[in-house]
Amino acid sequence: QVQLVESGGGLVQAGASLRLSCAASGRTFSSYAMGWFRQAPGKEREFVADIRLSGLTYYANSVKGRFTISRDNAKNTGYLQMNSLKPEDTAVYYCAASENGGIKYDYWGQGTQVTVSS
Repeated sequence: QVQLVESGGGLVQAGASLRLSCAASGRTFSSYAMGWFRQAPGKEREFVADIRLSGLTYYANSVKGRFTISRDNAKNTGYLQMNSLKPEDTAVYYCAASENGGIKYDYWGQGTQVTVSS
């Protein structure tokens, strides 16, 4: 089992950048695929990006080219670099860990708020 804690959210203006971090503890972080999801007010949670054990990355079309997912297994930490932020990126961002390569996410953090003003 792994525990996840997100940080790095905040209030920024459109066009700015933020880097979210996801600190993992418990079982070896490197054995999990890691993903980022977000949920805006009144909307369902949606996939943002993930990184598989192979290192392959996948992105939602809405963030492709602006967001970059990465991980540092030595530090048990995952990251989401978000550039050129838009007001529609406003949401609570969650990191998650998958025991089955990203098919299903089993462990979730508590979320961090990202607010982008226009």
